Amino acid sequence: MSDLQILQRVVGDGEGALVQELQPLLARIYAARGIKTVDELDLSLSRLLLPTNLMGVEHASDIVISAIQHDRRIVIVGDFDCDGATASALAVSALRAFGAKHVSFMVPNRFQFGYGLTPEIVALTKDAELIITVDNGISSIDGVAAAKAAGMQVVITDHHLAGRTLPEADAIVNPNQPGCEFASKALAGVGVIFYLLSLVRTRLAKSGWFEQNRIAIPNMAQFLDLVALGTIADVVSLDQNNRILVQEGLKRIRGGVGRPGIRALCETASRDAAKLTSQDLAFALGPRLNAAGRLDDMSLGIQCLLSEDISEARKIAAALNQLNVARREIEQVMTEDAELLVTTSVASQMQESVEQKLGLCLFDETWHQGVIGIVAGRIKEKFHRPVIAFAESGTDELKGSARSIPGVHIRDVLDAIAGRYPGLIGKFGGHAMAAGLSLRQIHFARFADAFNKEVGKWVSEADLQGTLWTDGELQNADLELSTAQLLTRSGPWGQAFPEPVFDGVFQLVDQRVVGEHHLKLSLKMDGRLVDAIAFRQAPLKRSQVPPEGQLKKSSVGKRSDDSDEVKVKVVYKLSENDFRNRVTLQLIVDHIEIVN
Repeated sequence: MSDLQILQRVVGDGEGALVQELQPLLARIYAARGIKTVDELDLSLSRLLLPTNLMGVEHASDIVISAIQHDRRIVIVGDFDCDGATASALAVSALRAFGAKHVSFMVPNRFQFGYGLTPEIVALTKDAELIITVDNGISSIDGVAAAKAAGMQVVITDHHLAGRTLPEADAIVNPNQPGCEFASKALAGVGVIFYLLSLVRTRLAKSGWFEQNRIAIPNMAQFLDLVALGTIADVVSLDQNNRILVQEGLKRIRGGVGRPGIRALCETASRDAAKLTSQDLAFALGPRLNAAGRLDDMSLGIQCLLSEDISEARKIAAALNQLNVARREIEQVMTEDAELLVTTSVASQMQESVEQKLGLCLFDETWHQGVIGIVAGRIKEKFHRPVIAFAESGTDELKGSARSIPGVHIRDVLDAIAGRYPGLIGKFGGHAMAAGLSLRQIHFARFADAFNKEVGKWVSEADLQGTLWTDGELQNADLELSTAQLLTRSGPWGQAFPEPVFDGVFQLVDQRVVGEHHLKLSLKMDGRLVDAIAFRQAPLKRSQVPPEGQLKKSSVGKRSDDSDEVKVKVVYKLSENDFRNRVTLQLIVDHIEIVN
């Protein structure tokens, strides 16, 4: 595979204007993310986009309001990931707060029913008068038809890309459906249902509904903790609108007014709710919720989010944590299997070197269907190619989870294959960077070949070279705890608005393994020491030294004169290390290599 390259983000034209009002380092970071004016950094709720141009939202609100006012039975049909769980919990909580008396939810079991509103799910919701989908439905042609045939109304709220044909629902709210002019196409599923129910709440309030029924008018801000968690966990782009939603949700959690389920998840993940960041949502809370949908039933995660009792929420959060531990163990074994497949089986079966494979399709009959998405992501990161990992799903059927690289729109790749080879793929859907599909096992080899050829139409050699983008080097004066705290306050950071990452050359003073798999480092720059940690990093060895840069035998892992120190190129983030009530600067290492 191609060597990893480290490149600095291009700073936009706005740096000069920003530096007049911001600290120079912040101005540089924001400009590299396309920010041109300080107005784009205003994350107050007054800046939130109105639902005016959100296609279908007015008609959908008519249907929901009518269902509330006429005591109709409403069933929320969600998805089995964190976005779907938060969207389901938000829908149920808000509708009940609005006075709806008959609201329930259903999440398809991924191992039994698969994704979305299917005819089988409709059959299980036979008492429903109104089905509202959250984070799914835009591709549920057959499921919507079955619901309509049974006399149900269907409102779809989704954010996934639409196919060539839309389901014949009573209303569709999706910023990515054809013809929708809503400015933020990056809303997560939880963001879409938040917008719909915000409009429902506004219209009910104007009609006098809450006063007539002696219901306190709900404040929609109380649901923003759910919106923040679902938005970050679904890895949607953090445009200004999404950053507003996430920032306001984080404020509620930090202020101690988040729901008990999220507080319990923070405790289980050993995160201080008062200091919670978007990274905590992404890497600590989100995975624990997702573990329920991956290994068991996402209903458990939704119940945690719906719980109003902290003791009950803690019990459910503990169960979710155990599922997450099991998920990690399964993931580790599967990832090791997948790496072996890439370097041996795939190459031999296709009679090609791994370097010649542009798109990787991997399958093992022992793999767990709920973890293949994570494995696909791990292999994509390691080998810098689009990857689809498959697992068995019933007799002669495989379910696949795809992860892509910049420049390859994975859903469009699948769409092109489906058009060129009718019947090869069963169902598919997703985003530019992630997608899911099903196919018959006997078609696996044929599909793998078609996928490899189609990816070849999208990529260049440069696309296949792994790249780490950084914000350049830090001045010695900025390598401080105060800088880490400043950057934490300057988020939220996430997809398409990445957390600041820096690179630099340090002297390696010491290294030791901690927690069995992680590398604790002591680094030196310009005479000052700084602590660092590299997760899942083996100790650096002399074999990693370039031939022209021979080092003295005592240099690695030992303190010595500067002339004897190993020099390392480090790509890192700044963080706070709160250990024994003492807060110090710590570098989180994304990449480290020995240099001359």
